[in-house]
Amino acid sequence: MTMLRSAMAAIHPRLAVVLHDLTMVALAWVVANVVRYSLLAEPPQIGWLTPELALVLAAQGAVFWLTGLYKGLWRFASLPDLWNIARASVLGALAAALVLFLYNRLDSVPRAVLVIYPLVLSVLLGGPRLLYRYWKDSHLDLGGGRSAQRVLVLGAGRAGAALVRDLLHENRYRPVGVLDDDAKLRGGRVHGVPVLGHLADLPLLARETAAQMLLIAMPSATNVQMRRVVALCEETGLPFRTVPRLEDIVAGRSSFNELKEVAIEDLLGRDPVQLDWTAIRTGISGKRVLVTGGGGSIGSELCRQVARLGAAALTILEQSEYNLYRIEQELRREYPDLLLDARIGDCGDAIACERAFAAARPEVVFHAAAYKHVPLLQGQIREAFRNNVLATQVVAEAADRHGAGSFVLISTDKAVNPSSVMGACKRVAELFCQNFATHSRTRFITVRFGNVLDSAGSVVPLFREQIRAGGPVTVTHPQITRYFMTIPEAAQLILQACVLGRGGEIFALDMGEPVQVRYLAEQMIRLAGKQPGRDVGIVFTGLRPGEKLFEELFHPLENYQQTTHAKIFLAQSRLMSWELLASQLRQGALATRDYDEDALRRLLDGLLPEFAMRPAGGDAQVLALGERAP
Repeated sequence: MTMLRSAMAAIHPRLAVVLHDLTMVALAWVVANVVRYSLLAEPPQIGWLTPELALVLAAQGAVFWLTGLYKGLWRFASLPDLWNIARASVLGALAAALVLFLYNRLDSVPRAVLVIYPLVLSVLLGGPRLLYRYWKDSHLDLGGGRSAQRVLVLGAGRAGAALVRDLLHENRYRPVGVLDDDAKLRGGRVHGVPVLGHLADLPLLARETAAQMLLIAMPSATNVQMRRVVALCEETGLPFRTVPRLEDIVAGRSSFNELKEVAIEDLLGRDPVQLDWTAIRTGISGKRVLVTGGGGSIGSELCRQVARLGAAALTILEQSEYNLYRIEQELRREYPDLLLDARIGDCGDAIACERAFAAARPEVVFHAAAYKHVPLLQGQIREAFRNNVLATQVVAEAADRHGAGSFVLISTDKAVNPSSVMGACKRVAELFCQNFATHSRTRFITVRFGNVLDSAGSVVPLFREQIRAGGPVTVTHPQITRYFMTIPEAAQLILQACVLGRGGEIFALDMGEPVQVRYLAEQMIRLAGKQPGRDVGIVFTGLRPGEKLFEELFHPLENYQQTTHAKIFLAQSRLMSWELLASQLRQGALATRDYDEDALRRLLDGLLPEFAMRPAGGDAQVLALGERAP
């Protein structure tokens, strides 16, 4: 019974529309006959229920169905709907003429009726639809419901116009004005809503219009433009929302005109990355792919991108059971046809790694597994060396043995002039992959980039949690800066670098301009609707062991050069004796087995002269003076 009631509820509105339209067909046919016969001195009596009318109803009803007239909603009737009505009316007149010709060779139907009929029918069908939409758009609340919230829309482009149109269809928001910096739009209207002025006029116009909320409709705005708009919004003291960025809409992470809170990614994100998707898809589609650390921030996004690009099979090797479970469930839900093998395992476990490679026979390997937390690893050199160096060696040698076509090492800007154990170990991993490329048929490629917004262990989730708890937000140094990019952007550029590489390269991603971490904290506090220093304090705790004031993407001696992609650079790094490197790594494996951290420290100092020149506890003192290592 419940299902029957649901079905009737779904059918009833559509049935009412069908009955209305058929009634209008009958009325239009009678009116067309009345108009035609009114020209005669003695017009005949016109009957309502005639065989001709029944045939016209049948023919016109069939045309309505075939032209999809009932797929449109009266609530959103527009010019395309009117065009469809006119087309259906003309086709219906032709169908009716054919049926009546077969019935009685049009003996009882004047030819002029077939010309007048579609004109009258178009008016009778289109008029009620437009009146209904006008009534709904007028926001007539005869029930005395709550009043709509007054909003200002920032941006009069396509996104702004679409947002205004959608807002006019709802009763929750009432757009009272649009602001845009295009002087030609001043004094114009967007769907009847006036363009009041420039964005710089926002604080004044927000008061004059008694706006209660601000809606930013600028999905293609740069980070500089977005910062300016957000600063103006904050000056008004009103709540504000934004539509998603274009890249989020295209990637399916957000829907068009979905209103969301402004996130820190909207302020620190960069211009949309233009990628060679044809080359990337060719390099991934139909291939067997293995991702280590596939449950982490970068690794999981790589898995999503690989699945989206049509990989034949995907194997994930992940040490964290929960992270592996989470990405496995997501991929099985979103890509049910993907051949997915989710394996719990440590990359440094040679036997587990060998089994994974033997079962997967991967053609492309992304090595994203690594320890990344600088202060934690500073006092645990054995674990840093074991996981970031020796595990990389294990995975790389397995890729070589099993004939993988490409191996991509995910590295970090902390490997440049390393001041931390974590950075030094990643630098050794880079050296190994770059030199191993000359002894293998596998293309070994290294991709180096900086901090990723909202990744596990980054400052963004830490700051978010501290703000939620009421503060204080902890920043290590007032002048500390970092490079930031979004997780999807980083993963996409890694895929692009994989296509560009020929073997042995170290690619560095263009991270844009460095951002002060203090600014990041202040903006996150403001975006939470609070004021820095008043509602949530900021405390400077001092540089931690191994931490730099600034990060570098290239060593001064690397002589980087541009590639065919504007966001990817090639670092010309040094090669070293393969025998020496292999010998040092064997010593490192023995020191790791024996838990000899002093030997590991001496090994890193020998491999990396720039690291040996740093104080053992980090280089806070040197960096506080703004000096770079040679």
